[in-house]
Order: sequence, then structure tokens, then C-alpha cells
Amino acid sequence: MSGVYISYPFCAQKCTYCNFASGVLPRELESSYVETLRAALREIAWPWTPETVYFGGGTPSQMDSDAIESLLAAIPGRPPSEKWSEATIEAAPGTITRDRAEAWRRAGINRASLGVQSFVQRELARTGRKHTAEIVESDVRILRAAGIHSISIDLIAGLPDQTHESWSRSLDWIERCETPHASVYMLEVDDDSRLGREILLNGSRYGAREVPPDDAIADFYEIAVERLARVGLARYEISNFARQGFESRHNLKYWRREPYLGFGADAHSFMVSDDGEWRWRNAESAAGYVANPSAIERTPADPLAERFFLGLRLAEGLALKDAGDWAAFEESIQRRIAEGLLEFDGNRLRLTNRGVLLSNEVFADFVGVAV
Repeated sequence: MSGVYISYPFCAQKCTYCNFASGVLPRELESSYVETLRAALREIAWPWTPETVYFGGGTPSQMDSDAIESLLAAIPGRPPSEKWSEATIEAAPGTITRDRAEAWRRAGINRASLGVQSFVQRELARTGRKHTAEIVESDVRILRAAGIHSISIDLIAGLPDQTHESWSRSLDWIERCETPHASVYMLEVDDDSRLGREILLNGSRYGAREVPPDDAIADFYEIAVERLARVGLARYEISNFARQGFESRHNLKYWRREPYLGFGADAHSFMVSDDGEWRWRNAESAAGYVANPSAIERTPADPLAERFFLGLRLAEGLALKDAGDWAAFEESIQRRIAEGLLEFDGNRLRLTNRGVLLSNEVFADFVGVAV
């Protein structure tokens, strides 16, 4: 399955936890950026007809609907002449209107991913988000009325001031909204976000000292796994849960190493060609992409290592096709099985429940560094 990723790094505000290459950027840059995207999509010699499309951000839901239409029109496979199996737009709660949702549907979008992160006002205020639980519920109704029924909600475990009680309230709202997909991410602490930098510096801004301890965050995650399973959202990847048939088809290609092309700032691509398997990325910033929309870094892929550290993210695990698959990493695999982080049933290798919580340690065995 091949796909297209389009990066739209513009936001109304920069959230404290966000470590993506996005933010509040000049309006005039946005116009130039869309024109650069449109030209790149029209000029490429498509190696295949994409089966999935993903608008990521940033906040692509704040994009002008005509701009979205023009970008999607430049990608082969759009309905009604052909039909992508999935076309997703990431949306910030409060940016969805009936007119926008209907325009998205007409343009070929059939899936929306809502960056909710929390349904609790105190937690939202700490991050800079302005929506409420009721706004999210209304957004879900608007999307469904427009014919977009494949809807996902994101939550973050580990936000400042989060408690077991507040986490349970957010999960209650997931059940109430009855979306067929949810993503649960454990807070990432690194110097690419304001909150992460403050935590690393032992500071107090952005609620850094009110971030729950690691063991509590792990508890929140495990509670989510159990609660979501009860309402039919099974974990199919470390951070992703869905009813059967509602898994993110686009994101699955990343973990299954299927080809995709990325357009826009900091977008990545993966292709298999006659001269090997290659990965590349675009300029990190919107201004940098406008100045040079060509790939700035192209490196050969490592098929064997990638097969392990990407494939093991999936709940289905990794089918070991022959002895060579195992032999390359036998010592590490056996050690992790002994530690209770991996399990092998004679055919498939998987992370255990404990291994999921320590997955970065396991993945480092295959890439040589933590990921």
C-alpha cells in the first residue's frame, strides 16, 4: 500500500508539549508554502497511484478549504474517478465547522484525527489548548453529519496536573464520543518542546513540576489499554487502538515498511527502487521548504533492522520468515525474552505487555541507539 503525507506546520498557538516543527508563522509565508506544495505535487512523476493520503500538522484543519481541494486534486487516485482507501486530516478541536467538514468530504477526505490530548480543563489550560470536552463532542457530531465517520481522538498520558481521577474522566469522554479509533501517547520529554526543556532543566514553568512521575504515567497507559479494550478499541500498535476495520491504514504503512512520499516541511519519504531502499526528508522549517522543496537528506534504509524496530511496534508482532531473520539479532532477542520483554510463539515475535512500556530499550538493540 503506497501513500502520501502532506505537512502543514501552521498553528494558531504553539502547545507547551509539542516537539514538532510547527508553530505560529507569518500569514504571508502560509500562502507561499501552499503554492510550493501545490507545485511539488503537480510536478512529481508519480511512481504509483497512492492508496492513502494524510494531512498532518500543525493544524491543517485551519487551512482554507479551497487550498485543501487544490492540493488533493493534484494527487492521483482521488474519488470519484478512483478511490483512495483512506484520506485523513488532523484537526484541532474548535476549528471544525459544518462548511469545512462538508468541503473536506467533497475533496475526498473520509477520516479525521482530533488532537484532543485531554478532556480536563485544568490540564488543557496548562498546555495552552482552548477547547472544552463539549466542543470535542460537538466536533464529532459535525464530522458524522458531513459523512466522515472514521474519527480518531488523541490523548496524552503525563500532562501537568494529571491524576488517576482526571485520566479516568478523559477516558470516560472517549467512551461517550464513541469514536472507532483512539491514540494514547506517553508524554515525550526532550528539548524540542518548551515543557520538555523545562523538565530537563528542573524548572517550574508550564507546570513542569506537576508532571506525574514515570510510574504513574505507565499506570495511565495500562489503564487506557484496559478501558479502551472494554469498548471495543483493541491495541493494534503501541499508541493506537481501534475497532476492527478502523485501524489507520496510512500509519500502518510506516510500521510495515510500505512506500510513501512526504511533501512539506520536515516530511519524510520511503521508497524502494532498482538501486535499493531509500529514506529522505525535507527541510525542517516552512521557510526552508519554500526556499528549497527538494529533499535535503537522502540515506539508504536498513531493511533488516527496520523490520524489527518498526514491526515490533505492532500488536501482531513480527513473523520470522527464516533463520536469517533471527540469527542477525539472536543474542539480543534471547536476552529480551529472558527478561520478559519479548515473547516468541514459534512463528511470531512480539513485545510483552511489560515490553511495550520499555519498548525503546528493546528497539535500541536493533538500531544501536535509543529511538
